[in-house]
Amino acid sequence: MHVQVDLRALPPDVLIVLLAAAALLALVQTARIAWRGFWRRRTITIRRERGAAGELRAEGLLRDLGFTILGRQVAVTYGVRVDGDPVAIDLRADYLVGWGDKRFVAEVKTGRAAPRIDTPGTRRQLLEYRIAFDVDGVLLVDAESERVHAVEFPLGASESPRPSRLAWLLAGAAIGAAAAAAARFVL
Repeated sequence: MHVQVDLRALPPDVLIVLLAAAALLALVQTARIAWRGFWRRRTITIRRERGAAGELRAEGLLRDLGFTILGRQVAVTYGVRVDGDPVAIDLRADYLVGWGDKRFVAEVKTGRAAPRIDTPGTRRQLLEYRIAFDVDGVLLVDAESERVHAVEFPLGASESPRPSRLAWLLAGAAIGAAAAAAARFVL
């Protein structure tokens, strides 16, 4: 069943109210969309300003703790393979710092969640930095609480060297040769 409404049959007062309601609805919707866009841009600006201020505080904090600033906004490209094909990955870290003969990537975080290692994005970022920059370690700098955390990842063989099969084979051959020489000497 199809119902048709003849707008000409409506009283002029009702038609004016309907048009005013439609115009008001369009105005409210337009204002809501504009406000949402403004608020997103404002939030991004606030976060960017907060991050920049945090990086400035972090640099002073790192220096106060005895680190040498080796670089700011340090970029690196490292390669991975996907199905055998090489893929270049570009990264940029907040700081590359030194402590004696060791080098570290220092990543500055602000806010409530980002400076925490149990935040997945932060943890993955630090792990990627640890591998890509080939440094001795990574530092998580909580700029707002002015704390620096040394983060260590268990990286397997590169972290705790284990003898390779070749080393075991050579050790076994050396022990066997020594035993054979000792047996000849005794006999």
